[in-house]
Amino acid sequence: MKDTDGVRSTCPYCGVGCGVILRPDGQGGLHVTGDRDHPANKGRLCSKGLALGETVSTQGRLLSPTVNGQEASWDDAMQTVADRFSATIAEHGPDSVAFYVSGQMLTEDYYVANKLMKGFIGSANIDTNSRLCMASTVAGHRRAFGTDTVPGTYEDLEEADLVVLVGSNLAWCHPVLYQRLAAAKKQRPEMRVVVIDPRRIATCDLADLHLQLRAGTDVALFNGLLSAIYEGGCIDKAYIANVDGFDAALAAASIDRMDETGLDRRDIQTFFNLFLRTDRTVTVFSQGVNQSSAGSDKVNAILNCHLATGRIGLLGMGPFSVTGQPNAMGGREVGGLANMLACHLDIENPNHRQAVRGFWESPGIADHAGLKAVDMFRAVGKGEIKALWVIHTNPAVTMPDADAVRAAIAGCDFTVVSDITGATDTARLAHVLLPAAAWGEKDGTVTNSDRTISRQRAALPPPGQARPDWAILAEVGRRMGWHGAFDYETPAEIFREYAALSHIAGHFDRDFDISGLSDISDHEYADFAPTRWPVTKDRQGGRFFADGKFFTPNGKAQMLALQYRPPAAKTGPRFPFRLNTGRVRDQWHTMTRTALSPRLSAHLAEPFLEIHPDDAARTGLGPASLVQVTSPVGSAILRTLITDRVRPGEVFAPMHWTSDTAPSARIDMVVPDAVDPVSGQPESKAAVVALAPYHAGWYGFAVSSQPMTPETDYWAMARTPGGWRAELATFTTPQDWEGYARTLFGLPDATVQMVQDAARGMARLAFHNGDRLLAALFVAREPVAVMRDYLVTLPGTDAPSVLTGQSPADMPDPGPIVCSCFGIGMNTILTAIETDALTTVDQIGIALQAGTNCGSCRPELAALLARGQVQEAAE
Repeated sequence: MKDTDGVRSTCPYCGVGCGVILRPDGQGGLHVTGDRDHPANKGRLCSKGLALGETVSTQGRLLSPTVNGQEASWDDAMQTVADRFSATIAEHGPDSVAFYVSGQMLTEDYYVANKLMKGFIGSANIDTNSRLCMASTVAGHRRAFGTDTVPGTYEDLEEADLVVLVGSNLAWCHPVLYQRLAAAKKQRPEMRVVVIDPRRIATCDLADLHLQLRAGTDVALFNGLLSAIYEGGCIDKAYIANVDGFDAALAAASIDRMDETGLDRRDIQTFFNLFLRTDRTVTVFSQGVNQSSAGSDKVNAILNCHLATGRIGLLGMGPFSVTGQPNAMGGREVGGLANMLACHLDIENPNHRQAVRGFWESPGIADHAGLKAVDMFRAVGKGEIKALWVIHTNPAVTMPDADAVRAAIAGCDFTVVSDITGATDTARLAHVLLPAAAWGEKDGTVTNSDRTISRQRAALPPPGQARPDWAILAEVGRRMGWHGAFDYETPAEIFREYAALSHIAGHFDRDFDISGLSDISDHEYADFAPTRWPVTKDRQGGRFFADGKFFTPNGKAQMLALQYRPPAAKTGPRFPFRLNTGRVRDQWHTMTRTALSPRLSAHLAEPFLEIHPDDAARTGLGPASLVQVTSPVGSAILRTLITDRVRPGEVFAPMHWTSDTAPSARIDMVVPDAVDPVSGQPESKAAVVALAPYHAGWYGFAVSSQPMTPETDYWAMARTPGGWRAELATFTTPQDWEGYARTLFGLPDATVQMVQDAARGMARLAFHNGDRLLAALFVAREPVAVMRDYLVTLPGTDAPSVLTGQSPADMPDPGPIVCSCFGIGMNTILTAIETDALTTVDQIGIALQAGTNCGSCRPELAALLARGQVQEAAE
């Protein structure tokens, strides 16, 4: 559907599902704005969404198929894939092959992949990287409700009187929902927000109460809440007539385990009192709950409290899972997980299987659950899976025990990777690489966290020979002998078939039914507006479960008797710290898209480890020093960030960096593959680690107009407006700094300026072409002290004083970027606070625009204000 001068589509990042309007710039790029008519964002965008236009470059794109490292035709590549999968199945059976897919796929892509694997190959060995994000929620929903149903809608966050955020950093991970919540709280100051998280996160800026609980103790806290609900007389007796398991759940719940949380009893009581006296309560939860060896129990502990109070399915009430990927929900609906069939049907149910098989007219259908992600790659490593197809994801970086996964993929008999680039850790291991269409080039649908189906539309042509994923998968299906079943010509045709299949789910009294769209025309599909499911002749959208009717065999919800279980690994003298992992504000997954944007890379350009000041002192770690992080399965090197945002004994590291951006900082090398026994989701937030200072022989900072080729133990590289920046460190000091720098920058003939003090271990080199700076390197025995945010602007300019490492007096250093939307640096903000006597975040916005768009930087602006006030008081 076209706007007056643009294409309406959906953002490819988190599960908020924001609408965007895309306007091609005529040079292969896009101008991106928020869609004011989309119900998820109403025109708002976060920093990542605003920068989408900077990420659609065809530079680095995979433009043609390759087979065994050689360029090949589509015909040869497709026949190779079909033949190898067919031969493997014939010799070793259907379970010897597997697909590992992604929430970056559109629903139509997911549908074809699921149909091919489960309905025609006859194996359920198809799993998705959503297993790493949301599988525990799926398991919790299914245990409590009978289906993977999100009961509420985004509007509930705005209508609630109490919003509880558990393991959910909305400000950074779902910024537009954070904006909606912040706007609602500003309009209704009586609204209360509670944040439950082991870290003091950016979202705490909005919180009336932060419960900084010990990692992994959510079940203990919510069991205590359930007990308090009963003792406080807040059980909804009429509602729990529709619930089984209440007595057992209550008997298992105990307030006696509160000490496990590490929280002050007064704060716990404050939270309990708020929950007990506030009917309109929404509990939002995300990866901090899911990514745990007890993740499913954490989800059910939250659901227990809402079921016991009847606070579910009504305006401003309910548990609310927010997803991490743009189509994580669509993948769950279409059966992208190894233990589900399409349309929320159960693979274990023979009636469901037979109905789907009949609809597909398939020769056979998988009759048991397939391998979940961690078990899948274990099976690859053991040689049990002999043919693997990875689509739009990078498991060699993102899976726990990532080096073991990398080795497993490298040893697989036959690996296919479909992606937009061949330059990922996983793609480099493939026998066949298939160029796939990217966001902005694809047509189809996605489903966001509140069940809203939106169209993703193409605004640019796919470069080179890139093809949509559904077309690639369907072609392989045809070549494997199932021509009629995969004879699709358009995504609209696939969507109609999918909608028709959902009628079977409705017949089996499942929640997911969009059969009202099964006769959608091509024109209607092209113009399809955001629509919340279900969509039937009798119903569209709305909430679930207020009527006490569920999708379990007896129609009742199930409350579970739960016991707090600590994380799988125990801390001890050898590994005394607990490692939490997560996202940063302006990056996404392994940065194959966001790292293309210089402004997104400017906020936090280097991987880091947050550590409490007391722990840093005990470990001998100073500010900005390097730290070696070691676990029972691996090791990483990161930059130290000393902060009281984390609890003593707990540390935090982001998960985005790869072999292309910071190979020593791939944090999933350190995370073991412990999983939740119900959901199969890895425990990514509770590994045990040891910390030690990394004493390098030298440290360096470099800027260049071209990518660099570091050969050091530690390096981290990021894009800048004029090229690239890199942090460097290693043990061995080169004998010839000029020779080292020329190799680093690939500049054998450029003119060089050099200042060196061998006694102090200092060297500074700048390379020019005429008056134009090409690159510069700054070296010292300690972390280099230069004005980095000024230096990154110099490549490509006349920079005669670059070797000072400082900005001229008439050109103030803006400092590290705080507001990515408008490129406003810390020093600029601090100067404005001082010179203009600014006292509020809103005043900073009026003066500088900072914080006036996506709002994700507002907590940091508040911190800068507080710093200025502290300095003023000290003076």
